[in-house]
Amino acid sequence: MTTQIRQNRWIPVIAGIAIQLCLGTAYIWGVFQQGIASHLFNGNNASAGLAFSILLSMLTLGSTLGGYLQNKYSTRPVVIAGGIILSLGFYLASMTPSSAGWLIWITYGVIGGFGMGMTYSTTIACCQQWFPDKRGLITGIIVSALGFGGVVFTPLAEYLIKINGNGVPGVGELISFKWFSLIFLIVCTLGGIFVNSPEEGYCPAGYTPPASKAGVTKRDFTPREALRTPQLYGITITLMLACMGGLMMIAFGKTIAGYQPELKDVAVAGVMAVTLFNSFGRLFWGWVSDKIGRKNTVLVLLVSTAVLVLLVNLVVTNLFFFVLVGAVGFLYGGYLGTFPALTADYFGSKNVGMIYGMVLLGFGVGAVAASYIGGYFINSALAADPAVLDMGILLKAFVIASIASVVGAIIMVYTKQPE
Repeated sequence: MTTQIRQNRWIPVIAGIAIQLCLGTAYIWGVFQQGIASHLFNGNNASAGLAFSILLSMLTLGSTLGGYLQNKYSTRPVVIAGGIILSLGFYLASMTPSSAGWLIWITYGVIGGFGMGMTYSTTIACCQQWFPDKRGLITGIIVSALGFGGVVFTPLAEYLIKINGNGVPGVGELISFKWFSLIFLIVCTLGGIFVNSPEEGYCPAGYTPPASKAGVTKRDFTPREALRTPQLYGITITLMLACMGGLMMIAFGKTIAGYQPELKDVAVAGVMAVTLFNSFGRLFWGWVSDKIGRKNTVLVLLVSTAVLVLLVNLVVTNLFFFVLVGAVGFLYGGYLGTFPALTADYFGSKNVGMIYGMVLLGFGVGAVAASYIGGYFINSALAADPAVLDMGILLKAFVIASIASVVGAIIMVYTKQPE
């Protein structure tokens, strides 16, 4: 019986990987950005990018509700329901008329993001419960699948845009959403069947929980109890500040490269490379956090991000630009591979789905802020000449992201394990 449990605990992980691959389509927004901006918003990048920001923000609400329903019922129906809602959002987004571009904020952003959140946190929480002995590593595996989804779906999105667009910007982008809707419906429904949580108190054969471990709580906080601790707010604000640099690079990297003669022909390949680094960073830093601790890992990520985002102007005219963006994506992936495990360490694994959903509120706010700041400065950098991107103006956005990382590091230093 014990051997069977040890083997079966990988089944929800495999199903979770397939589902998270689909959720990775959120991180290929850079492929759609310019076409959507042109077709629906008269070229306004900030308005187009808001759809991406709203999706990430609604992921927070979906994650919180998904975690609550997961505890009340079970993981399987929540994941399947989330996949159906995600599919519906993308399908409705595919029918957005050019006369009402704001509808994509509701369909792709609100509905799609909410469904994505319901499946995102629940699959992470489920797999963490099966692997209390490798919490950081298994979290890294699951969320790296989300990052790797960008590598899988970027060429598919480019192909669908090409064959359906007829040379009209934005048309192929919208039609591709319909195909993605079908993929989500199939994968999340079938995958959801195999995602189930273990019995409460489950431990894998041969594993004995340590009597005490620095930075790891010995009890399971309820969501209400977690809300009464300053640590929850410290983690949430740190995540909000941490994600800004990475989100700016991922969302606007292709746009920036498109204005550089040396880079525009390889911009799509650059987006895929950045997504690959983002995915690998989730796995690598999740593993590292098991070795050196979650808090130390987060501090390394924050300080490194603060330095790297300031170097964009030095390399923007050559291929080292993609090396820099890839490095920032690698660090950004570390946040998403570490914060779920950090939350479980501080507040226990029983209610981590809902509690991490609350922590993701910081991610949602940071996503909106990053999109607005990046879009504002891109529009300002194009104001003088729409054919030339003034990198001197755009650098101000990355200075803000660097300062945010430094402030996040200071907060993290003083955010200790709750008593």
